[in-house]
Order: sequence, then C-alpha cells, then structure tokens
Amino acid sequence: MAGEIPDLIAEARAGTGKGAARQARRDGKVPGIVYGGGKDPLAIQIPFNVLLKQLKQGRFLSTLFNLKVEGQEDVRVICRGVQRDVVKDLPTHVDLMRLRRTSKVALFIPVEFVNHEASPGLKRGGVLTVVRPEVELVVTAGDIPDHITVDLAGRAIGDVIHISDVTLPEGAKPTIDRDFVIANISAPSGLVSAEAAEAADEE
Repeated sequence: MAGEIPDLIAEARAGTGKGAARQARRDGKVPGIVYGGGKDPLAIQIPFNVLLKQLKQGRFLSTLFNLKVEGQEDVRVICRGVQRDVVKDLPTHVDLMRLRRTSKVALFIPVEFVNHEASPGLKRGGVLTVVRPEVELVVTAGDIPDHITVDLAGRAIGDVIHISDVTLPEGAKPTIDRDFVIANISAPSGLVSAEAAEAADEE
C-alpha cells in the first residue's frame, strides 16, 4: 500500500452558484466540487496558491489525494477536471471525485531497480538507462503499490527491459496496450568508442 498519499487541504464552501464562486475567487480561493462515492456533492474551495503549486508539480490529474476538509471525514479523491481562465490560463474551478476502496484509478507508480550487482552487463561497465522512472498503471484505490520492481539479475549489455518483463501487482495493468520499454543496459561509452574505431579500421 502506498504510504505517501499527499494531503489536499480544502475548506467547505457555504454557497453554491456563480455568485459564491466569484466571491471565493475574490478571497484568493479556487472553488470546486467533490462528487461520487455514493454521497452528496460537497462544495469546496482551495487556496489559490496551494492549488497552483500542485498544478505546477505536474500530473495533478493522475495523483491520488487525501482530501482534508474541516468537519468532514478524510476521503481519497482524484481530480477529474480543472477549468482555467482562457486568457490567464490560471485555475478557476476544480472537480474532484471521491474514490471507494474498490475504485479503479490510473496513477503513475515509481519503478525500482534491484540486483544491480547480479547483472553481468553492469559488472562489465554497462550503463543502466532508465526510459520510464514511472509507469502509469490502472490500480485499485484500496491497494495502490508503492512501486513496481525490475530485477536486473542476469541482464547483459544490450538487454532491453519491457513492461512485459515486470511482475505487476495483482489487479494492476498498464494504461498503454503496447509492450513499451522501461530501461536498457547500454555499453559504456569507452567500449562504444573502441568498437567504432575498430569498425572504422576494418573499413
């Protein structure tokens, strides 16, 4: 289970409608709505600077948050939309969806590489080139893995590691259908240069 689900702190918004939303914006807040999960929608507002910081960090739409609203139980949410000002491109409204533990959600999961010392390719001076340090997976909200593991044991120079080579957590699957590359082990630059020089001599 992922241990570090970031908190998203918001406030309950008293009114609804355009007037209340405009007032929230005047107060330096971004209005929003929380829906789903078998409960009534909840009108909220998030401090503008807090939301902008989260948006600048990237992947806001595929990050699971622990929503904290005073007077309400904490709930896991994922953003389903951010409306922006057409001129300034700044957030003006946010839609958050509550997730049940059984809900399926697409999230970026970090990739961890193990057994470096058991890789013949790395022992020979090969270089591990990580193409995807994170992989987007569809996972169950109640069972989100901290990471997926790539075993480098037995990997030689020239080996390419695809998503199909990785054992994924039960119930998880990639959002991309094709068998994409996660990493490869390339020859050290010195070896490449030497081989290129040899090839040039032969010519």
